[in-house]
Amino acid sequence: MPFDVLGIIAPHPPIMVEEVGGADARVTAASAAALRSAAALLERFAPQTVVIVSPHAPGFSDAFTVTTASAVSGNLARFRAPRTAHAVSGDPELAQAIIAEAGDLPIVAREQYPTLDRELDHGVLVPMSFLDPGSRYDLVVATFALLPAADHADFGRAIRRAALRTGRRVALVASGDCSHRLTREAPAGYSPRAHLFDEELATLLARSDYAAVARMDEGLREEAGECGWRSFLVLGGFLEGTGAVTRVLSYEGPWGVGYLTAVAAPVEELEGMPAYTPPAGSKGGSKGDAESAPVSLARATIEQYVLHRTTPPVPAFDDPALPKRAGAFVSLHIGGLLRGCIGTIGPTAPSLPEEIIHNAVQAATADPRFPPVRPDELDELEMTVDVLHPAERIDSLDDLDPKVYGVITTRGWRRGLLLPDLEGVDTAEDQVSIAMSKAGITGDEPIDLERFKVDRYA
Repeated sequence: MPFDVLGIIAPHPPIMVEEVGGADARVTAASAAALRSAAALLERFAPQTVVIVSPHAPGFSDAFTVTTASAVSGNLARFRAPRTAHAVSGDPELAQAIIAEAGDLPIVAREQYPTLDRELDHGVLVPMSFLDPGSRYDLVVATFALLPAADHADFGRAIRRAALRTGRRVALVASGDCSHRLTREAPAGYSPRAHLFDEELATLLARSDYAAVARMDEGLREEAGECGWRSFLVLGGFLEGTGAVTRVLSYEGPWGVGYLTAVAAPVEELEGMPAYTPPAGSKGGSKGDAESAPVSLARATIEQYVLHRTTPPVPAFDDPALPKRAGAFVSLHIGGLLRGCIGTIGPTAPSLPEEIIHNAVQAATADPRFPPVRPDELDELEMTVDVLHPAERIDSLDDLDPKVYGVITTRGWRRGLLLPDLEGVDTAEDQVSIAMSKAGITGDEPIDLERFKVDRYA
């Protein structure tokens, strides 16, 4: 029996196309091979129409667009590859059904606006040169908008409903690249945290957790300079309720831009397909480990609060190395990904155990970047507790070492803190820049600097 749902995540670097990249195309061989695997799955699915969401198709910031043309075409002549072309029939009936099913979502037909370019862009042409080299499938091109994440999922649901309403076998391709700032030679500049976006995205997609993709930290997305996040949200809405499982086939970032390829289909259709395993690792104490007293207290506090909305009695720490009072940060991870982090720069409670209890509850329930920890997540939580030494004023970045010292940046009432020894933060300049950004301090404002050490418990 043929399967009834298929989604594909496709990168779109023109250099991956042999006519464009020549010998350099071999550098992205893993992505090309993954797209060919996706193409074989697409052939088995045998769609009547492919809907592709491209970040580079002409559109609007406040409305989604779809092509309603009866024929679409384009080539990569602007990349000196005119023979790499795609010319196929459109699907006006499906496109109009998508517009109708979108309801109150702002959505327009591209053909209503003569000034919008009708040619297929490289966000379409590169993926389709691998996925449909024979130009067999009808094509509808869609664009996302700078609208809330929930609207993009709704757009994906509208595409699915339109496919059902018209009786079309529709595959959805989410075209998009990941971070554009992985290296100092990257085309969009460099961010030391950009790789964290790609790692988190790959992990969440491998779990088919599109709701968590929608909640990814906005600041991290901006630092990454990605172009595919909204396309992937549309795919998540399209797949919702279908039972499809997402498998990441490959990931690479050879040019400072992250390229991820994935397919989503019933799990039995994915047997034998390659799978990329995102890097992961424990970020601290895991349940069942021999945990330190601070982490054991943080875990007991979170479990009791999440399940019963109460906190445990305040214990006494026996370790003479622990101070009576101190600032403390409680950091939570699941599968190597941040799940919450809240702390205090200096002591605010009568004792260190009380400080940890308070901050553990806050990390689990009040970090604005994440929803509260759920009961079913308790066994997965990895934890660390950083106990802060008193901060000291410093005069310059020369007094910092991001592996040894945390930093506090202050401008008036605005204050930003970054803990030491964080993955991806390798220089004092990076450390200070991130702390300033967290405080809303711009790069041209004078600041006061402080440094501090921590004792990290797992």
